[in-house]
Amino acid sequence: MLKRLKFIIYTRPFIAFAYYLIRIYSLTFRLKVENEKQWQKLLENGTPVLLCAWHQQFFSAIRHFKTYAKYNPGLMISRSRDGELISGVANRSGWITARGSSSRGGRTAMNAMIAHLKEHKFGAHILDGPTGPMGKVKSGIIKMARETDALVVPLYARADQAWFFNSWDRFMLPKPFSRVWLCFGEGIRFEGTEDHGFEEQRLLLEKTMLPGLFFKKP
Repeated sequence: MLKRLKFIIYTRPFIAFAYYLIRIYSLTFRLKVENEKQWQKLLENGTPVLLCAWHQQFFSAIRHFKTYAKYNPGLMISRSRDGELISGVANRSGWITARGSSSRGGRTAMNAMIAHLKEHKFGAHILDGPTGPMGKVKSGIIKMARETDALVVPLYARADQAWFFNSWDRFMLPKPFSRVWLCFGEGIRFEGTEDHGFEEQRLLLEKTMLPGLFFKKP
């Protein structure tokens, strides 16, 4: 029974159902978006932009991220079965997905994301996904930013009412009809060649992003 259920979850009809369910659910949010125009203006003037967020908070942004479809956005997602579902939802929202992670297909996906950013100038990245540890920025985003000269723009999400799952990332699900804020931080440039300053830049981004992460229910 469990095996059959898992098979159903990863079929195209179920992925389509999940997409519309998420859309309907998130339409109940009273959404407010802050500091978005700054990076959008730079993007529209030719500056590559790479948004970044914690795994904990990406659900809050799914509805709004559909508005970015006009920019041909790119996103790297793991090759896991869960990644199949997430990728399907992202594709239906207008996002182009490169499949891979540090444990499987990472180099291929990374190269695909770099090529996408060079061509389309826009993408997003989950900093500590798909398996954590929570609050640990993985190095891929620094490599992508350096290779493409992209401006890295932090994204934080919060809600006045939310459930926090007992998962590795303390996944946040805003409650229906809650107030939800998507807040964009100041963009950061990461320059350098090969390994020079690489770890310092990773730690800088981690230090910048950590205050926006909820380690326990606020």
